[in-house]
Amino acid sequence: MKKIIPSKLNKGDEIRIIAPSRSMAILKDDIVNLAKARLEEIGFKVTFGKNSLKISNNDLKCATINERIEDLHDAFKDRSVKAILTAIGGYNVNQLLDYIDYDLIKNNPKIICGFSDNTALVNAIYSKTGLITYSGPQFFSFGMKYGLEYTIEYFKKIFIEEEKIEIKSSKLWSNDKWMKNQEDRKFINNKGMEAIQYGSGTGKIIGGNLCTLNLLQGTEYMPDLSNSILFIEDDGETDKVFINEFDRNLQSLLHSAKGKKINGIVIGRAESISEMNKEKWKEIIDTKKQLKNIPIIINADIGHTTPIFTFPIGGEANIIANDKKISINIKN
Repeated sequence: MKKIIPSKLNKGDEIRIIAPSRSMAILKDDIVNLAKARLEEIGFKVTFGKNSLKISNNDLKCATINERIEDLHDAFKDRSVKAILTAIGGYNVNQLLDYIDYDLIKNNPKIICGFSDNTALVNAIYSKTGLITYSGPQFFSFGMKYGLEYTIEYFKKIFIEEEKIEIKSSKLWSNDKWMKNQEDRKFINNKGMEAIQYGSGTGKIIGGNLCTLNLLQGTEYMPDLSNSILFIEDDGETDKVFINEFDRNLQSLLHSAKGKKINGIVIGRAESISEMNKEKWKEIIDTKKQLKNIPIIINADIGHTTPIFTFPIGGEANIIANDKKISINIKN
């Protein structure tokens, strides 16, 4: 399938906020107002899907499938909209995949960006259309009062400024409950990315939230993993059994990739509660015969800690990992 690269953004362009996973109604007003103001400060016009605040299911905290599909389709149809941001994650965006008009998206290509549960959406769209999609900050992310500079820097790099981006580690990171208390923040010095297997590799980028990506296995929505660089991460909801969950989820992904060449892996920083370290990551990787002799980098700024960089699903990555250099370069 031919790759489609969406156009870069310019000052004054309209960004549409939609809620294909949980409703934006779960967000506090101060977070919504600050997120909107932040995007406007960068130079964008911000609009919202007409169903983005609806909740029809009190357990899943989301609008109906038809309402969420309507907002997605409207955003792609509207020629004034140049980019689409998902509002926040959740658990059920994959409900939408059979209802999406992929020809509409293919014929009206534009930026769409989200992470966590929306991993299923952006990977499915890429798989079905060839449109480069993005794993990166969601609308709520811009409502963070402190510690957002790195996230904004890489958001601007990939959507406005540069064709090729070298990823550097953030200076500080955080894993606190900032949405509950914006003034009670704890920032940690970032030791940076580490290599747990040496080597170099080039390939197309596939990935996002690992357990969500795995929901696509065996379906028409799963991207082809041939000659890929995997960018993967997972949240800390499994607490101290994170290592068990990540191990079996990665193994499952590798089973689905049988016969296809994976050229490298970039793993996002685990949440603090997971208690992961270099030795534990190595324990996982050492059991995977499919990963022998490829570069593997850990503690990248992607996932459920902050800040994060934005990366293109279906784009290209070149990674180098050795005792003297760790390098990640990406482009659409």
